[in-house]
Amino acid sequence: MMPMKFLFDIGHPAHIHLLRNFAVEMQTQGHDILFTIRDKEMTVRLLEEYHLPFVSFGKPKKGVWGKMLGLFGFNWKLWKVARRFKPDFLLSHGSIYAAHVSKLIGKPHISFEDTGNMEQILLYKPFTDAILVSDSFSKHFGKKTVIYPGYHELAYLHPNWFQSDVKVLKRYGLDPAQNIILIRFVSWGATHDLQHSGIPLALKEQAAETFAKFGRVLITSEKALPPALQPYQIKINPVDIFHIMAHSRLLFGESATMASEAAVLGVPAIYIDSTSRDYTQEQEKKYGLVFNFSENPADIERAIAKGVEILSHPQMQVQFSKNHKRLLEDKVDVTHYLQNFIHERYLNHQP
Repeated sequence: MMPMKFLFDIGHPAHIHLLRNFAVEMQTQGHDILFTIRDKEMTVRLLEEYHLPFVSFGKPKKGVWGKMLGLFGFNWKLWKVARRFKPDFLLSHGSIYAAHVSKLIGKPHISFEDTGNMEQILLYKPFTDAILVSDSFSKHFGKKTVIYPGYHELAYLHPNWFQSDVKVLKRYGLDPAQNIILIRFVSWGATHDLQHSGIPLALKEQAAETFAKFGRVLITSEKALPPALQPYQIKINPVDIFHIMAHSRLLFGESATMASEAAVLGVPAIYIDSTSRDYTQEQEKKYGLVFNFSENPADIERAIAKGVEILSHPQMQVQFSKNHKRLLEDKVDVTHYLQNFIHERYLNHQP
């Protein structure tokens, strides 16, 4: 088989995790890889930590008009990179830019999808060869839909790829025997976040103070924390967060990705978002590992109470462990699935 070239366009740090193991596997097999990014949050640092080659197109645009203008600018930049790199495949999580450029250069774009943001899907679907969705996902896209039994987070947190290490906790002065409660706040800056406000400050403080009665509260946040919450903030190398999460008693916050990450690690998660996600709903209804709540203040109060219930009854961990085992039995290693999909549909026919 001739060496191939894979270009991965990244719109969010989580997409690096989704695709990085596949990229490394392709690299190991003698293929060339390249990541293109908008410099959002810790994207650059993650790629540097994982020693993955990349080109940065600068900061993402903000606001509806900014993102519309960015569509033309980032398409132009990605097209120029693609002309130099000459990829055989473009892969992404719903990248409009990768889809458009793939059409311009006549190469297939393969996309993952799990959020169902139609304002993005309508712009990338016509130019995309295959859209890979979890069997928990309620939206399908005709003949382009490829359904697999898994979640994005199983591309990097499946036991085939990740084993937690208590040494990482000790590096940050954390006691693995202590109850750790991990809290995550997001910036609500994506296009699909325009109608959201998240958890009010008073309830953020209430959650932190309440959970602190049961152990060590650690907060990670996409935006600056107010003085009252800064004592709880933990600043770590982003590649280490999964080791801390794996040894946590509870994850609480506004990130669907981190709620799902906790679930696939067997850690109960409380997720605050009025629109929720298909996968977090399945992780609640089928596996009892995520608990979904809206952004309504009364519902957030109930979410905090649910966290207290979990932390007050350590014996619940036995059931969580059983549910986690069942989840892993039902779902696949998504990186291996992607490898098989690419080989069976495309590479097996190459000379």
